[in-house]
Amino acid sequence: MKQEIEAQNSLDNGNPTGGWARGTGIDIRWQDGPLGRGDERNRPNGAFIEGVLEAARQRLVFFQSSKFACRENAIALTKIEEALHWLDHRTRDRETRQVEGTHSV
Repeated sequence: MKQEIEAQNSLDNGNPTGGWARGTGIDIRWQDGPLGRGDERNRPNGAFIEGVLEAARQRLVFFQSSKFACRENAIALTKIEEALHWLDHRTRDRETRQVEGTHSV
């Protein structure tokens, strides 16, 4: 079932920051602002895409261990895991370039 989601995304000087997404049973407040680096690193104040994808991944794993296991769930699970892989790849690349936690590209 496709669920209706209401969302608002925010910009800070042209940089994606903050916002929210809501639907029945869903209430996400996105990370607002960069985390910073080193001693200047802040604690997260909202959700990250990776966390939301991980929540969906674990739910599909749960379904796959039940009588509702099916090929379609397995494919969706694979695609979520692939998305998590590429987001992690992006993070590692940004760490290598020492721009992770900043608005630098």
